[in-house]
Parts: sequence; structure tokens; C-alpha cells
Amino acid sequence: MLASPARRAVCLAFVLALALAAPVADAQGTLALVGGTLIDGNGGRPVRNSVILVQGERITAIGTVGSLAVPKGAAVISTEGMTVLPGLWDMHVHLMLVGHGDYGYWDKTYPREIAKSIMPAAARQSLMHGITSVRDLGSSLEDIVAVRDRINRGEIPGPTIYASGPFIQHAPYPGTEAFRWGVNGAEDGRAKVRKLAAAGMNVIKLIDQDMMTMDEIAAVVDEAHKHKLPVVAHAHRPEEVRRGLAAGVDDFEHTGLATAFEFPADIVQALRERAARGNIAPLFWTPTIDVLTNFTTRRDANEFVDDPEWYRWLPDSIAKDVHRSIVRLDTLAYYRQVPGRQPTLATKFRQIRESGVRMLVGTDGGVPANFHGYATAQEMITWVRRYGVDPMETIRAATFWPSVAMGVDKQVGTIEPGKIADIVAVRGDLLEQIERLQYVDVVVRKGVRYK
Repeated sequence: MLASPARRAVCLAFVLALALAAPVADAQGTLALVGGTLIDGNGGRPVRNSVILVQGERITAIGTVGSLAVPKGAAVISTEGMTVLPGLWDMHVHLMLVGHGDYGYWDKTYPREIAKSIMPAAARQSLMHGITSVRDLGSSLEDIVAVRDRINRGEIPGPTIYASGPFIQHAPYPGTEAFRWGVNGAEDGRAKVRKLAAAGMNVIKLIDQDMMTMDEIAAVVDEAHKHKLPVVAHAHRPEEVRRGLAAGVDDFEHTGLATAFEFPADIVQALRERAARGNIAPLFWTPTIDVLTNFTTRRDANEFVDDPEWYRWLPDSIAKDVHRSIVRLDTLAYYRQVPGRQPTLATKFRQIRESGVRMLVGTDGGVPANFHGYATAQEMITWVRRYGVDPMETIRAATFWPSVAMGVDKQVGTIEPGKIADIVAVRGDLLEQIERLQYVDVVVRKGVRYK
């Protein structure tokens, strides 16, 4: 056993020497990740002593130390002792929110700061935690387009953003019209979807569909599908799920606000029937369950809200305001009913999973005291430790399956030659210690190393 630091250093030098043997010409711009155990996202056995070569934003070759040579002059990142995996996705975030405890106050106070400072800070927080893609489900159209485009131009660091723009619902709540669009009739629903599609949105978001007419819901879903856009829908109440299933939505969000111990039998049966048609019309579910599961733990932790990590890159005045608003988590309206719902979560999670629908990792990042980046690792840890999901299945739910849900699996989601180089590395063995995801060591997005 290589017990001493000196012997480990000798081993690492030997591994890198092997990888650098037999160099090939033209290594300009090549990035090489060398030595780690690779989980490529396809679900197969991890590959020890892996070598990944990246040119520009694409992966060009994958092999192992001794079988794939690293070109002379390549920039080498040692991943020795690490697990290497595809960049993580968070399939339910709100970049316009960064944990403040009072929605009404936030919406009135900071609209001019959303695109200027708040979304860029949330995006950077996500990326530095290994989140290379996010699905933003609810923001003003102008703000999310502006920040998405700045990231794509390389002006600010952040993950790739797949966005819905504003929620679609029957009527927006007062003061939320910038990021909630009301629908008055089927044709109005179609018009709203066309506007979002023309703006380059990637997904359509329904909320409170039990307050819409079935004609309105069906029109929104049909028009979205005509534009090849998936539709996600809230699942807080049973009737939201029933109507979403009847209209053919593609993904449900959350694990239910109601305190009922389980989903009704008719919904479970409908989910099973829809899941059985998975090859024709896949159905996904993003439970965002950790924010509810571990609320009381965070409520009772003396130092949780004081951690400066949660407020990095925010203007100081906004950071202080967010902190002030969540000092007493037990007083927040957002969490008032959570203690009563916590006993229902395990049953509902099991029902969703056993129905056969494909579950995705998402967090509701940005809601009170639920911080971007941090929340994603916590969601995955909760899946494994509290709800018994296999670590490999959990990793795929945050890498491969999100790319399938968004129709971009030919480009991202796994580590394969020809795909975009979204790669993270974490010290240790993730399949044994999923908690290591809290401390991502290496972040590469589109071939550029950020951490």
C-alpha cells in the first residue's frame, strides 16, 4: 500500500510519465485529464487510470494510461485519486432567486439587479460547484435571455442555460407579471408559446394547471410540441398531475405540497401506463425533494445561514439582505407547512420511482435558503442516503438523463469522443462516498477549465 506522501508522489510521477509517452504532433490547445477513475455517464463499469483528451470544446479521445498517449505540449490536469464524470445538471433552478426569504419583497426591490448582478452570481455559484448545465424554470424573458447570451459569449462564467422564460398559468399572481404569463383561452395559450419559442426558449413551464381549462392546457402542450419544446408542469396537487397527464406533458416537478400520505391510486396507475409507453413518449419527474427533506436540519443548524459561501459574488448589500431574511427559517411562510409534509416524502418518492417514470436531479435552487450549486450535491446525497437510490443511478439522473430530457444527448450528458467537454472531477470514490460531490475539485465546461 502506498501509505506515505513520498510514495504517492512517486506513483503519480510514474502514471504521468506513462501517459506522456509516445507523444503525437500538434498538441496546441489540447487539454488532457489524466489518472482518474472515469464514470462516463452511460452506466457501465468505471474505468480506472483514465485519459481524456480535449481539443477546443470537444472531447477527441478517451483511453487509459499506457494505452492512450498524451500529446506533447498538452495542458495536463492530474485527476489521480479522483472520480471523473460528466458535468452535472440541475434540472430545476431559479437563477433570479438566491435564497431570500420573502418573495414579495424580493420581486419589488431587485428587478433592476436580476440580470445585472443576481443571475450572474447564481450562475457562477452553480458552475463552481460542478453544475455545467441548468434548466431555469421561471424568470422574465428579457433577463434570462440577456444572461444566457452573456454566458454563451464568454463574458461571464456560468453553466449552459436551458430556459423556460416565464411560467404559464391562468392568471399571474399580483406583482409577478414579468415572469408569470396568464393565459386567457386556448389561442392565447398558443400565442404565448409561440412568443417563447421565437425567443429561443428550450422548454415550456406550466404551473397551477388545475386552475386552467383543459382546452388551455392542451393548446399549450400541443403548440409546444409543434415547436419541439418539452413541457414541464407542477405536481403540487393531484389534479395538476391528472390534467398534465391528460394533456401529454413531458416532465412533472416537485413531490407534492399536499399533506396526504401518498399519491392517489388513479395517478399511480396513470403514471405506470404512461411510463410503459416510454419509448414513444418518455415521462420524466424532477422531485426536488431535498429542500423539504432536510428543512428541519438546516433550520436547527446554528451556522448554516451564516456560511459566506452562499453569498459569494453577490453585491454586499444584497448578500446582507438575503442573510437577514433567513436568520430564522422557522418564521418563513415558505416553510410553514413543511414539517407536516416531511413524513409523506418517502412514500411519494417511492411511488414515483416504482411507477417507472424517469427521475431527474433538480433542486428548486434559489428558493429560501436553498443555494445554487450547493443544493445539487445535497439533492443527490439525499437520494442515495435517505431514499436508497443507487449512486450510479443518481449520477446518471444528473448527467445523462437530463440531456435526454432536453433532447441534446448527442452533444452532452456523457463523456465520449465528439461530445462537448463538460467534465468535473471529485477527489475520492463517488460510488462509495457520494458526499464528495460537495467538494468538486475540477470543473471544465466546453473545454475551458474554470476550477
